[in-house]
Amino acid sequence: MDTLLWGVLPYVMVAILIGGLVWRYKYDQFGWTTRSSQLYESRLLRIGSPLFHFGLLVVIVGHFGGLVIPKSWTAAAGVSDELYHLLALSLGTVAGVATLAGIAILIYRRRTTGPVFMATTRNDKLMYVVLVAAIVAGLSTTVLSVIGPHSDQTYRDTVSPWFRSLFYLSPKIADMAAAPLAFKIHTLIGMLLFCLWPFTRLVHAFTAPLHYLFRPYIVYRSRDGGQHPGSTAGHRGWDPVGTGGRRPSKSR
Repeated sequence: MDTLLWGVLPYVMVAILIGGLVWRYKYDQFGWTTRSSQLYESRLLRIGSPLFHFGLLVVIVGHFGGLVIPKSWTAAAGVSDELYHLLALSLGTVAGVATLAGIAILIYRRRTTGPVFMATTRNDKLMYVVLVAAIVAGLSTTVLSVIGPHSDQTYRDTVSPWFRSLFYLSPKIADMAAAPLAFKIHTLIGMLLFCLWPFTRLVHAFTAPLHYLFRPYIVYRSRDGGQHPGSTAGHRGWDPVGTGGRRPSKSR
């Protein structure tokens, strides 16, 4: 069973994730969207969405630091185990509570706003259940890793080596098998969430419009129409500002 769960299932999850994304992009590009519902209700959205997304961002950074960065590296940098656990407990708890509060508000909004609820697919409903379970399990493991009965056996000694070993195709199954039950449950729920990911609204995370930060300005209206002395015609792309003469107004 350990071989199946910790040596086979992670690669099955990766295959489903990648294959699902390819299938979704090829056959459902119009459905590759968040299906935004801000038009129907915005008050709760303005509260829940930042709580969820910023909290989740901190959670992801914390997972990266705990799973990818070896324990020996932080020790070499002068970070003691006590300091590391204190930071993990404080930041992890705050981020986890913020993420949980945000998703609770968003689910309440989706359930109580008629048009928003009608636009929710069955896959999305299942995704919300698994996502909440993953957040709750993560909060539980954060607390148990410090004050639980297995606090002397942290995920950095068991889960982290197993996670890194997956990337060079030699899973350390024994390490994961020795992890406390709470960490195993959290890991299994996380893998289930990634299996569902391509078939839900979460797929939009893979196409965040980061290129908007780097695209050139768009000239949409000249301030003076080029009729005054010293004015210049607008140019496509970047145009210098403050180098003499009046310039067309620009906006992204």
